Amino acid sequence: MDKQLRELRLQEERAFLQSMAREEDTKQHPSWWDSRAPAILPEPLASDAALCVPSSPKSHRDLGLITEAVARNEFLQHLGESCPDVLAQSFVAVQHSPGDTVLAEGTEGTTMYIVAEGQLSVSQRGRRLRTLGPGDVFGELAILYNCKRTATVQALSPVRLWAITRQRYRAIATSNAKQRRAEILGSLRTVHWLQDLSDSHLCKLLDAMEECTFKPGHIIIHEGDEGENFYIILKGEVRVTQRVDGQEKLLRVLGAGQHFGELSLLRNSPRTASCQAQGHVTCVTMAKDDFLEISPYCPSHPAEPNTPEAEAPAPEAEAPAPEDPERGRGSSSPWQTPAVPLRLEELVAVRYQEGQRQGQCVVLGTGGFGRVDLVQCREQLFALKRIRKDWVVRKQQQEHVRTEQRVLAGCHSPFVVRLFGTFRDRQYVYLLLEFCQGGELWTKLREMRCFEEPLAVFCCACVVEALEYLHSHGIVYRDLKPENLMLDQRGYVKLVDFGFAKELGRGEKTFSFCGTPEYLAPEILRQEGHDFAVDFWTLGVLAFELLVGRPPFHSADPQQIYSRILDGVFSFPAFLGEAACSLISKLCRRRPGQRLGNTASGIRGIKKHRWFGALKWRKLSLGQLEAPTLRLIKEGPPYVNFKRYSVDLTPVDDEFSGWDEDF
Repeated sequence: MDKQLRELRLQEERAFLQSMAREEDTKQHPSWWDSRAPAILPEPLASDAALCVPSSPKSHRDLGLITEAVARNEFLQHLGESCPDVLAQSFVAVQHSPGDTVLAEGTEGTTMYIVAEGQLSVSQRGRRLRTLGPGDVFGELAILYNCKRTATVQALSPVRLWAITRQRYRAIATSNAKQRRAEILGSLRTVHWLQDLSDSHLCKLLDAMEECTFKPGHIIIHEGDEGENFYIILKGEVRVTQRVDGQEKLLRVLGAGQHFGELSLLRNSPRTASCQAQGHVTCVTMAKDDFLEISPYCPSHPAEPNTPEAEAPAPEAEAPAPEDPERGRGSSSPWQTPAVPLRLEELVAVRYQEGQRQGQCVVLGTGGFGRVDLVQCREQLFALKRIRKDWVVRKQQQEHVRTEQRVLAGCHSPFVVRLFGTFRDRQYVYLLLEFCQGGELWTKLREMRCFEEPLAVFCCACVVEALEYLHSHGIVYRDLKPENLMLDQRGYVKLVDFGFAKELGRGEKTFSFCGTPEYLAPEILRQEGHDFAVDFWTLGVLAFELLVGRPPFHSADPQQIYSRILDGVFSFPAFLGEAACSLISKLCRRRPGQRLGNTASGIRGIKKHRWFGALKWRKLSLGQLEAPTLRLIKEGPPYVNFKRYSVDLTPVDDEFSGWDEDF
């Protein structure tokens, strides 16, 4: 009885703290619910040939100014440790006369600038904010993605600027990241107890490592200390010494590509020597806890006397049993498959039956791509996503739309929205999708402000099931957020909108810049290449947002959002339980190889976490659990759980390039 009473009081205390935090958040961020930035569309990387621009001659002074400006800029500091010579050399000179507008507020940005000479004014909505001079940087966000300029910049005097376009920056950053990764992987392959690892396992090991720098004379390892890290040298030299008869004896000098500190981790013994930086040294390092987590990938650990041999490496992912495409047609299963129409002409628009829009077509969602309509065929309801072909071509999204079609056509999971057919005409391509009658999870979250823990646990568990299915089929999702989660009529959560999905092999990286600002993983921002680990980062952000009502990294200023993501520091409200904080912290690790779900235990590590302790995973996968989300679904016409949209009647241009021949 005392235990039940304590638990009841704890629940009441958390509910009180939650309500207080909600009120405080509303005061501090009154427009949060309407301020979500739109998703960032992936842009194709330009070919190397297209990026061959004339190089502007630069003096040592010019190169120094560019390098120092990048190093001094708080936002650019977060994107990388240095300004490579090839990047500094790739800036081109731009001249402007007094009164010239360099940037105009509201226009699309493609270029970042560094002031070399002269002065410029920065204004917003007609109000002057500040003056820029030599060494100042402006337009930084444009090197990441196609964003609107938030201010106007005009020349006050004759000015000389150094400029670099987004395509040029991305090509250099991507090339630099690939080269750097290849060099470090080469160093890892020289470590004798790592030589039997597959390339994909070796990549996972690298993804768990941090980069660190040491000043001349810094003692990296003290003889006799407990082993906490091991290191691989990227730049510089390290002196290895050992005390012999009270004197420091030099054993060796290690250089780039060599490693040290792993023996005390493997043997769990004190350090046998000291290691000191000889000049400036840059290393990659892994902490002991992360090493032990990732070590099942390492089959070649040297066996120590009187210790068992190292375990065989765990499989990367536990592939589920083969899915039956016809799953759900039996009367014993809750997953039902409707009859599929054969032609676009068979689909009849569903119309509102009451209210101001009575008689109008039901629109379930809209966007720059087009809209999603509620349609009917033979008494079955579907969601018809119509995508404007001219928009696809203008935004260079042909390959991503084809990928969405291909991925959805191959998916047969009850936690992923079903695709029943595709069509096309002169203006649109169409995806005929399963209708999720419960509406968007985003809408329910807005209504409730935040979810109670059992509700959030169930929603996240459905997402874990979806991600497990997708990852086992080589698909990374990349745009997890409440807006892309729908509730079916039973309250189960389904993943929708696969426009950012990517097919990847194990060990491969992709370098697209895409996603929703508050959900972007650090490796996407740094353009280091990313893989399945980004979905685990976004799962952590999602869990936080469902429980708190806002993401952990948020601001009205996108640069602030990205700086906070790259710092990886955020705080938990007092009402959050310890288990929730633990899960989110383990999912939102800055290094992708350290994230829960991406270590040796795979996604099973997430399922076994104590936050999901009360959940019956087998029953969830079979649809046998009663969904706590069911109480969020309103009863009434099939569209009652959806916001009402007007139909845009603006004529759409015909498009005949033929990219959609497979639809």
